[in-house]
Amino acid sequence: GTYAWVDGAHLWFQIKGHGDPVVVIPGGPGDSHVYLTPWFDELAKHHKLIYYDAFGRGKSDRAKNPDEYSFERDVRDLEGLRIDLGIEKWTVIGHSYGGMVAQAYALKYPNSVSKLILSNTFYDGEMWQENDDNSNYEIKNQYPDLWAKLMKLRDEGMVSSSPECQKLYGEVPAGLLYFYNAANADKVRKDSVSFNPKVYYQIVGSDGDFLISGDIGKLDFRTELKDLKMPVLILAGRFDRVAVPSFSEKFQEYCPQAKFVMFEKSGHLPFVEQTKKYFQVIEEFMKDGK
Repeated sequence: GTYAWVDGAHLWFQIKGHGDPVVVIPGGPGDSHVYLTPWFDELAKHHKLIYYDAFGRGKSDRAKNPDEYSFERDVRDLEGLRIDLGIEKWTVIGHSYGGMVAQAYALKYPNSVSKLILSNTFYDGEMWQENDDNSNYEIKNQYPDLWAKLMKLRDEGMVSSSPECQKLYGEVPAGLLYFYNAANADKVRKDSVSFNPKVYYQIVGSDGDFLISGDIGKLDFRTELKDLKMPVLILAGRFDRVAVPSFSEKFQEYCPQAKFVMFEKSGHLPFVEQTKKYFQVIEEFMKDGK
């Protein structure tokens, strides 16, 4: 990879393959591109695939003050990257939090987007709050000892961004919340700079694992999605305990022109659990927009 200079910061990116350009936006907020690899390399067989790390994540520059991290900047920086790369239009794929960036980007810069793919994502702050509530419900029931420790810390006045709470949340196995088959959690790549909690809590709020606030709490795309003119594909997982199906399925109401696909044996990362089908669906959509 190499770096683009965008809004006074170096943003890392990597290009693989040739063809029409496709950019993949990681989740989090706070995650780098790492967990998306090597899965999305599949798209490089037929497209110019662009991985990148947003400001404050992965190999990109960090802010001197966390106040510099914002949802709005993430959206603006994506357009800055497109301009720096000299790309006229690209297909935008957003996973999880990245799907919220993708929605805002497509609404703000529609002439920059040829196709839009939203994977396991959220359409407003209320849906993200349901993520919090459902995640905590699962932890409370499956790991009561850990939950009791969290409640003790909260009784002492600590919020979820405190190091002590972060440590306990870090003990929750990823397989509980993110996968249909918990064993698949071991397939996901991680490294020492994969996640930046300062970005996460700046954008979701200091108590964001319990009560969503910050930039995410203000977002609501429900009334605007129907106005998107580019082809839209929305992907969800039946066993996603983060972007829960009871909310995900409502995308069909808010964005009726989109193609909606539910992966029946996947959680939050269907590209890991139903890899072949996931990329077949994307390639068919890329070919004809349906």
